[in-house]
Amino acid sequence: MSSMIVISATAIPDHLRGALSRWLLEVTPELYVGTVSARVRDELWTSVAACAGDGMAVLAHPDDNEQGFTLRTAGTRRREPMDFDGLTLIGFRRESQEMANRF
Repeated sequence: MSSMIVISATAIPDHLRGALSRWLLEVTPELYVGTVSARVRDELWTSVAACAGDGMAVLAHPDDNEQGFTLRTAGTRRREPMDFDGLTLIGFRRESQEMANRF
């Protein structure tokens, strides 16, 4: 069964942007939306996670949980999804703040 997905990708290689645009619409720069099967979603995400490098990416897709969706992340990022009793909340990494305070 197909479902809608959203991928936000920052500072990813051009070849990956091209691959994503074959399956999804790039509605704004580096924001992709589309309806694909779970298998295609997982294959796309595998490619994104492998090529993220210094960039970052977030995938949101429907899931059978309280919030109705699941988040996946790849690459370097300051915000990180955290599970709190079955709810996904976004937390900030402390290392980033400590590194910022050093300078």
